[in-house]
Amino acid sequence: MTSPSPPVTPADPFQRGIRFTVLGIAVNALLAAIKLVAGLLGNTYALVADAAESMGDIVSSLFVLAGLRIASREPNDLYPYGYGRAETLAAAAVALMLIGTAFGIAWAAIHEIQTPHNAPAAWTLIVLVVVIIVKWVISRAVNSAGEAIGSRSVKADAWHHLSDAITSLAAFIGISIAVWNGRGWEAADDWAALLAAGIIVLNGSLLLREAIRDLMDRKLEPELYADVRQVAKQVPLVRAIEKLALRRTGLNVFAEIHVQADPSTPLVEAHAIGGRVKKAIRTAHPEIAHVLVHMEPFEQAEASKE
Repeated sequence: MTSPSPPVTPADPFQRGIRFTVLGIAVNALLAAIKLVAGLLGNTYALVADAAESMGDIVSSLFVLAGLRIASREPNDLYPYGYGRAETLAAAAVALMLIGTAFGIAWAAIHEIQTPHNAPAAWTLIVLVVVIIVKWVISRAVNSAGEAIGSRSVKADAWHHLSDAITSLAAFIGISIAVWNGRGWEAADDWAALLAAGIIVLNGSLLLREAIRDLMDRKLEPELYADVRQVAKQVPLVRAIEKLALRRTGLNVFAEIHVQADPSTPLVEAHAIGGRVKKAIRTAHPEIAHVLVHMEPFEQAEASKE
């Protein structure tokens, strides 16, 4: 049996995630101020709610930033598998904040619907168009970075940006209806905010589910299992793969594989085969930071079960 491979700290992926998170914080701070002023002057709660969500986005991005910084630390005696779970915990925290923000928007929207008020100003539609475009672009960029580095928290942050665009789009539709139809339709933007809140709750719940699955070590994608098995089988002198277990810890994946070789293989050679298997897997899948290889004698009965 070979020892676990040394952990790999993907400094560049972490730094990329941090850069996009900081960018999101700066954009949210600017947009929150613009939306708050426009919402108060333009008499539209939907924009004020948007501003509140942007402020919440700043807090969630700070969680992501902290999670990435902690997760990038090197393993040590206390945490031999590293700090990767901090990134997953940050993703769960962001998802919970997303859901909480949505419920806050919904509660305030219901209150506004029940309270008579003036129709929103038509010029606020221009502000919303700018916000929708900016937030959609930022969401795409942050999500692309999250996909590239395999970060749940960065992708959750991207969804937070997209949720902002969704609420702004809903506000645009609601305000347009209110302005177009005039008296009696003043609450249209509040109904739009309520609908957007439902969409945000749904997506926040999906993000939370993914984070919980990672924390519970749920089985990863079947395609990854199949490919890792295939890569290991192609290593010379490997007769069969008996077992394979994969689990995700933050940006990294940990693998434990049982490799069968000919029973007459000397111990030194078996150890070398295990090393080649480890190298082949990590070359094919750089996201796999640790590979623990168990070398076992080949058994035809076990091999036939694959």
